[in-house]
Amino acid sequence: MLMKEYRICMPLSVEEYRIGQLYMISKHSHEQSERGEGVEVVQNEPYEDPEHGSGQFTEKRIYLNNKLPSWARAVVPKIFYVTEKAWNYYPYTITEYTCSFLPKFSIHIESKYEDNKGSNNDIFCSEPKDEETEVCFVDIVYDEIPERHYKESEDLHYFKSKKTNRGLLQEGWINSQEPIMCSYKLVTVKFEVWGLQTRVEQFVHKVIRDVLLLGHRQAFAWVDEWIDMTMEEVREYERATQEATNLKIGSFPPAISISETPLPSSARGGPSSAPTTPLSSEAPEFLSVPKERPRKKSAPETLTLPDPGRRDSLFKLPSFFSWNSSPQPE
Repeated sequence: MLMKEYRICMPLSVEEYRIGQLYMISKHSHEQSERGEGVEVVQNEPYEDPEHGSGQFTEKRIYLNNKLPSWARAVVPKIFYVTEKAWNYYPYTITEYTCSFLPKFSIHIESKYEDNKGSNNDIFCSEPKDEETEVCFVDIVYDEIPERHYKESEDLHYFKSKKTNRGLLQEGWINSQEPIMCSYKLVTVKFEVWGLQTRVEQFVHKVIRDVLLLGHRQAFAWVDEWIDMTMEEVREYERATQEATNLKIGSFPPAISISETPLPSSARGGPSSAPTTPLSSEAPEFLSVPKERPRKKSAPETLTLPDPGRRDSLFKLPSFFSWNSSPQPE
């Protein structure tokens, strides 16, 4: 298990980001989806929790078979997806990623949002943490973004919002910007496979950091598109975009039903904090190799994963791993 805390400051208020986050996730998911690959919204409905109160539960399937390297595509099911479950009690959210094909793999993200410069060192004090948990500050303007994600229109060195007059952020902008908020994210990655655990967990954290950087950059770069929206308007945008995204993927019905009736906490099976998704410890039956089948002499004894430090690694997880958000009811 490898745990890190990420802190990402934004030139927004927490209340503004409540809408901006929903808009960004919907638009980003639609942009990154294509036929047979992308983000399918399975459930999206109000949720009642005895500890956190009213919130929203979403379940998504992130299809990424085409994003896998050739050796991985040879052994995983043709339709391969990661399940995302999110419990949103904004400004507190919990998100989990699991994969039935990899029962030893999971990602758990707890997010909290505050109107400050990332100075709260005790924001996760109620959660069990390793004393040596690394704290990573992510600068949405000056941290380098992967080249494949770069867009000139989203380059915050040169962006200035016409509606809010915020932008053209200079070095040290976090200390002088008003308003200012911070997304705090406590991320735990588990890949309990001997010989691969450390390398895979470090690699996944690198991917997550890149995703957090991209998502928060886009939220501000698109601010003029959403800053005037009400919660009702962004929810309608989200609904329409989800339907269009499911249709774009092509394998699923285009209609998304968003329940208006809050479900009791027992209905979703999610605990009040740190929910877990039951996983099977056995590989799917159709993946089992018949005992009588002789093993090829040429089959490799080990798999060599790419070096997570190399930017040209062939194994790239998609940017669909959301930065932990699902819609929040009024």
